[in-house]
Amino acid sequence: MLDLRALVAVAEGRSFHRAAQQLNLSQPALSRRIQKLESAVGSVLIERTTRTVRLTPSGREVLPLIRRMLDEFDGSLIGLMAQGERQAGRITLASVPSATVRFMPEVLQKFGEDYRNTRVRILDLSATECAEAVRTGEAEFGLSLPVSTDADLSFSPLHDDPYGLVCHRDDPLAMLPNVGWGDLVGKRLITVHRASGNRTTLEAGLAAQGIQLSWFYEVTRLTSALALVDAGLGPSVLPRLACAGPEARDLVWRPLGEPVIVRTIGLLKRPAAPISPAAERLVTLLSEAWASA
Repeated sequence: MLDLRALVAVAEGRSFHRAAQQLNLSQPALSRRIQKLESAVGSVLIERTTRTVRLTPSGREVLPLIRRMLDEFDGSLIGLMAQGERQAGRITLASVPSATVRFMPEVLQKFGEDYRNTRVRILDLSATECAEAVRTGEAEFGLSLPVSTDADLSFSPLHDDPYGLVCHRDDPLAMLPNVGWGDLVGKRLITVHRASGNRTTLEAGLAAQGIQLSWFYEVTRLTSALALVDAGLGPSVLPRLACAGPEARDLVWRPLGEPVIVRTIGLLKRPAAPISPAAERLVTLLSEAWASA
């Protein structure tokens, strides 16, 4: 197991020095661990130069599997030490960040009543990254947007989240009694990158209605879009749940009239890989929370 932990430590720290300190090993001993693992795998896993340390394509491919193996091993040890208490070690789920802001704290409190020693790790990822994490086994399940046809994954809708205007509370748009798409034409709007599932869903809905907007500032994450709106650089069009966190406290979200465009948040799973009883319980609680929204 130490060979596996050596690879994870080097990958996360991007440094043999930091990884050796973390594992309480000398750097030569750490190098031997990595070489032993590479020999067992039959492929070079780490590229090391005088300036950088990074995973090879083979290393990136095996890293999620190694993390899952270590999680299951650590979880089994915790289970043996639990002295009969209900738990399953650790659950890892992948989620688009806005899907967890509103419901997750309350859900985790309820979950802890039955599995109080089960650790929960939440990977805040884009929709594409969520799908990949579930597909590779790094996460047991995901909360995300629909993915393209993929036989390895199943998608179960949980909640329709509408898009709307997001602006600073002092913006003149916030004062209008009703806001329509026409009010945004010609505005210097803030948006997320084209690779984002949120951007893809929004533009598909606008194209179907022949609506063209001017995307002036483009960012990668929804949180970055909110920061630019808060700084007064312009309004944005974002899902309602994206504005549920504290970073949007000085902003307002306003529904937009016809057409109503929504994104669907749902559950991503691998049908061929049943999830643990503890994860099933967490999924049930999340589904109930979304259903009551």
